[in-house]
Amino acid sequence: MSKVAVIGAGVMGLACAYDLLRQGHAVDIYEADDRIGGMAAHFDFAGLNIERYYHFICKPDQSLFELLKELGIEDKLCWTDTRMGYYFKGRLHEWGNPIALLKFPELDLISKLRYGFHAFISTKIKNWQHLDEQEASIWIRRWIGDRAYEVFWQRLFALKFFEYKDNLSAAWIWSRIKRVGVSRKSLMQEQMGYLEGGSQTLLDEFETAILKKGGKFHLNTAVRQLSIKEHALDVLRTDNDSQHYDAVFSTIPLPLVADMIPALPDEDKQKYRSIQNMGVVCVILQMEKPVSNNFWLNISDETIDIPGIIEFSNLRPLGTHVTYVPYYMPQTHPKHDMSNDEFIAEAQSYIKKLNPDLEDDDFSHAHVSR
Repeated sequence: MSKVAVIGAGVMGLACAYDLLRQGHAVDIYEADDRIGGMAAHFDFAGLNIERYYHFICKPDQSLFELLKELGIEDKLCWTDTRMGYYFKGRLHEWGNPIALLKFPELDLISKLRYGFHAFISTKIKNWQHLDEQEASIWIRRWIGDRAYEVFWQRLFALKFFEYKDNLSAAWIWSRIKRVGVSRKSLMQEQMGYLEGGSQTLLDEFETAILKKGGKFHLNTAVRQLSIKEHALDVLRTDNDSQHYDAVFSTIPLPLVADMIPALPDEDKQKYRSIQNMGVVCVILQMEKPVSNNFWLNISDETIDIPGIIEFSNLRPLGTHVTYVPYYMPQTHPKHDMSNDEFIAEAQSYIKKLNPDLEDDDFSHAHVSR
């Protein structure tokens, strides 16, 4: 039996710790936050217990289904018939099914057929390795043509990836298309899932199972340094303690690893630091009325600088209307240092453009996760 540390108590860290404990190892989990869950952690949003960032489940998520069954909470999985919309140049269009594609007025018939065929083929591809060698925009253009790419993908990539918009793996975008594309009840009806009680249901069961198997949590405990001696891990240090471990699994953002391990060769440190992570600022709005009847609303409009919104309450009934407004941005983005109040004000102004019938009084509470 080895003594192992896991850094980070997000879902990845919890899954790692759970698997190590099943193999018979002694496991300590370190988390700088005051709670487990990471981006899936819940918070009190004006009396509503909800995730900091939205999460949903799709039909192909087989490994998750197996985990839910193993933890004994497969009965908490719920499915909802959801709708998708597309806001393009000031007009809201139905989206997400063949009829909606054919009715969309901004493309000729050939472009629509190419777009639909690409979506269909993407759901049938099984081996993705060759796609990882291709740039996403080139791959998509080859299938659907320049006009359809400009209408559906160009602005989305620009808003979601900024200066990295032309350096994306086709394998990544294929996996997104396939995961959502096959999460359907029928050709005309998409279906998305959620856990009763939200992600907290999974987090609670993970915590119970880990503690039962002898795992230990160290919350509010940031790992400051890992020491290496003779090419092997020697000591893990926090602000108040030092511990020896046989192995450490890190689930923190990779660029942070270089500063955590001073003894790493400079070449390795540079490799870690060269990785560019994309951050997200997520405005969460609690409202008196819905924005639309869609769960997922993609946006391509020159006056709205977000790629879309998620009306989460159209997936999971919450007793109120909740919308997530994500801003994806690297640290170089000009909006990166905006205040929470500025993000909230801008998000609300965009929401009112999407639905002009909404007024200021329809926004009851707001929160920013970043």
